[in-house]
Amino acid sequence: MSAQSQTNEAVSRLFSWPTRVYWEDTDAGGVVYHAQYVAFLERARTEWLRARGHSQEWLRGDHDLVFAVRAMTLDFLKPARLDDLLQVELVLRQCKRASVIFAQRVLRGEEVLLTAEVKVAALSAAGFRPKPLPDALYEEFKLFETPN
Repeated sequence: MSAQSQTNEAVSRLFSWPTRVYWEDTDAGGVVYHAQYVAFLERARTEWLRARGHSQEWLRGDHDLVFAVRAMTLDFLKPARLDDLLQVELVLRQCKRASVIFAQRVLRGEEVLLTAEVKVAALSAAGFRPKPLPDALYEEFKLFETPN
């Protein structure tokens, strides 16, 4: 595989979702409240699924499948502020039968504000117990795996 093909392949695996910082996202000083980053990360993962044609409602209704965060590591590097335009990026690092690990970043322009690793568990919507991904979804997710 040529270097250009590898670059194009890596770019297609990177997903980026824009978000603006609103007053409701900040503390009294206009700095994004730390817990709000979790919401930014969640929205990007939801939009990544949607961009692949999988709404969370469809997965729940048609496949009895929901995703729940199992573990999360966040590294806060620099603050975001009121009115900043941010990009929330993600790549799928690892897909197993009943869990997925994402690497995520929040950027302001080229400046990295936060890095995160998020492990989500696949669960039965009805029983909230671990459930394997449907075969087609598992195979699709494996195509997006981008190990370190």
